[in-house]
Amino acid sequence: MNFNENDIKQVFKQLHHPDLLKELEQYGKWATFHPGDIMINYGHSIKTVPLVMSGSIKVIRQDEEGNEIFLYYLKPGQTCAMSLTCCSTYQPSQIRAEAEDTTLILAIPIDRHEQWMNRFREWKELVANTYSLRFQELLQTIDSIAFKKMDERLLEYLHLKFQQRDSLSLTITHQEIANELGTSREVISRLLKQMERRGIVTLGRNKIYRKKSTTLSSDLLS
Repeated sequence: MNFNENDIKQVFKQLHHPDLLKELEQYGKWATFHPGDIMINYGHSIKTVPLVMSGSIKVIRQDEEGNEIFLYYLKPGQTCAMSLTCCSTYQPSQIRAEAEDTTLILAIPIDRHEQWMNRFREWKELVANTYSLRFQELLQTIDSIAFKKMDERLLEYLHLKFQQRDSLSLTITHQEIANELGTSREVISRLLKQMERRGIVTLGRNKIYRKKSTTLSSDLLS
């Protein structure tokens, strides 16, 4: 792949030290993942830190009984806090990271990550900002589970999906939504039908369409 330090700087605007950019280009490994590809799985050793250059990745957590719940998305210009933690502590992964779209990452070896933490302040700040952002997102997830009804959670989930895809339609099954929200397919189907009757969405076969005149986020307040 013909990518260079200028491409990296364009996506990760906070990284501008010439030596760091050169080493990112020198030691980073480019990898492309397609929708549905598993990038990190439960129990696997994590040997690199992924820098997302394009596309998107969803991060999912699983409990002891195999139930899963969606945590957050990784977008261009971001990296994974869980990967940073596992790299630093040499622990196996406790999450699954799955490509939502065709996704390009720059994989940074653990030893370089550890060296750069001491050598480059802007790399250290990227790591700190990543932890801060993910902590806030995890708090929002906990608040959503603990304090919000499933219809509110579903609206927020769809709003995030439409926003992340920048599209008026989603290709997704009711079961996939149920899995990510930790509920049953029947509950999701019932709530989606209610939303359709309210004119919030239109349903098709494995499709959900958002009306152009609505933002979904406004429906959270209605």
